[in-house]
Amino acid sequence: MAVRHRLIKASPAAVWDVLADGSRYAEWVVGTASSRPKLGQWPSEDASIAYEVRLGPLRLENETVVRRCREGSVLELEAHAGILGTARIAIELREWGKYCLVIVDEHPLQGAGSVLHNWGFEALIQLRHRAMLARLAAACEDGEPGRGPVTRPARGGKGADHA
Repeated sequence: MAVRHRLIKASPAAVWDVLADGSRYAEWVVGTASSRPKLGQWPSEDASIAYEVRLGPLRLENETVVRRCREGSVLELEAHAGILGTARIAIELREWGKYCLVIVDEHPLQGAGSVLHNWGFEALIQLRHRAMLARLAAACEDGEPGRGPVTRPARGGKGADHA
């Protein structure tokens, strides 16, 4: 199993806000070009989003389904990747001082991915997770371009000032 972690310099609530917004899935998931709601209300159990993967001129439509959700702390997904099969991706958020420790655990469930799974495949997943967690950190720590950092309101109901 490919397990990786990263300390994100944002609160668990700020990280959860990004994970819980299905329209931002492509922002932090490596290899995803776009995403849109498909079924249910993301991230409720059994809700799904459709996403597109682009490999040069090739465009593949895939789907990710929420299999388990504990609001604010656990999101377990089943990613469907066509002939490659499916994978379980578990994301856990832990409060770590004023920051958030994010732990990602992924392994293939069915299809070619589970048959071909070996140490080389595991190494590729680790590289993908490193990039994915860096993108998630950027989305949580810096916010979207032009929007500023994702913050919680400070005393008096106003967000923190940013230089």
